[in-house]
Amino acid sequence: QVRLVESGGGLVQPGGSLRLSCAASGFSISSTDMSWYRQAPGKEREWVATISSIGITNYADSVKGRFTISRGDARNTVYLQMNSLKPEDTAVYYCKKWPNWGQGTQVTVSP
Repeated sequence: QVRLVESGGGLVQPGGSLRLSCAASGFSISSTDMSWYRQAPGKEREWVATISSIGITNYADSVKGRFTISRGDARNTVYLQMNSLKPEDTAVYYCKKWPNWGQGTQVTVSP
């Protein structure tokens, strides 16, 4: 059974950093594409980043150069390193392995 558990969210000041984790079970993250999405209050869920099974990464323009997606195959965990955070990055962040979603972790960027 596929399970995705996000962690690492919290409150951070603008310009700060956070690292989100997505612990996966029931499959190997190295065998499939893994993605991060986010949903801000009152907005639709949007794609943030993807890492393919062969390690190719892609990013939304809004986070390119600030966020880095990676994975730790030994821990079967996907990470999202978020630097230079802005208030507009405030959202619930979700891990996805199609068609499965995690429960999300809240990121709040505020002074």
